[in-house]
Amino acid sequence: MRRFDIMVPCHFGLESVCKREITDLGYNIKSVSDGRVIFEGDPEAAVRANVFLRTAERVLIVVGSFHAETFDELYEKTKSCDWPSFIPENARFWVKKASSVRSRLFSASDIQKIVKKAIVDSMSLKYKRERFEEDGDDYPIRVFINKDEVTISLDTSGDSLHKRGYRKLQGEAPIAENLAAGILGLTPWKEGRILVDPFCGSGTIPIEAAMKARNIAPGAGREFTAEKWTGLIEKKLWYEALDEANDMIKRDASADIQGYDIDGNVLKAARSNAKAAGVEDMIHFQQRPVSELKHHNKYGFIITNPPYGQRLEDRETLPGIYSEIGQSMNALDTWSYYIITAYEDAQRYIGKAASKNRKIYNGMIKTYLYIYEGPKPAGRR
Repeated sequence: MRRFDIMVPCHFGLESVCKREITDLGYNIKSVSDGRVIFEGDPEAAVRANVFLRTAERVLIVVGSFHAETFDELYEKTKSCDWPSFIPENARFWVKKASSVRSRLFSASDIQKIVKKAIVDSMSLKYKRERFEEDGDDYPIRVFINKDEVTISLDTSGDSLHKRGYRKLQGEAPIAENLAAGILGLTPWKEGRILVDPFCGSGTIPIEAAMKARNIAPGAGREFTAEKWTGLIEKKLWYEALDEANDMIKRDASADIQGYDIDGNVLKAARSNAKAAGVEDMIHFQQRPVSELKHHNKYGFIITNPPYGQRLEDRETLPGIYSEIGQSMNALDTWSYYIITAYEDAQRYIGKAASKNRKIYNGMIKTYLYIYEGPKPAGRR
């Protein structure tokens, strides 16, 4: 079975979690950079990465990596890649996205045009034709240039992997599923420990926690572009990965996971989403403000994504919201809090500095995960 480099983009700040996931799948990491993890694998590895990785944005098969400072270099080195071994003669192929960081080549549209022309010319040499009908399956291509180092890859995923398929309904500013999973991966929370999200919205953090506790593969309920690439990836590999995912589900798993929100309508969406994800029995949703946050257990986890004023009309409410979070900390002073927010005055109104913080980019928005570690339960190291 042929081998190649597989690149997995993820949210900036979650590289360590993504790396750990790939290692747990049994693959060797080749490199880690800002928002990207590369490992070596075969077609089966690309399939399993799509099905099992919780924090990934997508799974890309690297076709070529090289240095280029001019469009002539970009063209010649792209053309020299072995495109016919990846793309069939009738494929519909196009450069879906080109991005450039700190590089001499920076025009995305020009990069897309040059790379497309180079691939066509490479294919022409193999198939002895100048024009391709492109009436077959989709083979989207992505180009990333960082400090003049070019990486060209095929996108096996299609839609971003944060689209698990369960979130049919959502609130105004939902957290992405893979970002929620990544935050959970930065905490010591696991099945059997209490988790409360007092700003649960459409339920993403509680649902991702429940799926993790039940060991439900995040990609088991969706489709991928590469499922049709039968020349590169055998169809049976997808069936085998789904069978593996089905066998790994802990159907009898239970957890104490709770989601609160003040909006009754959004809680209806959360319950519907939890049902679609197959975890509705593991989560208790309740209409309740953060000011009423309480629990009879001495130890637990608050993992949440409170409002941070992306809309100007909401910003005046933020001091009160974060003050109430601080008050709940006083009531549950032995609990651990993990709060992701872009609100710059969060710690000020919470009333105490976080014991740790971690910068994470939510798209183009710089956020911080503020960590308030509570004491470990008696008898637990």
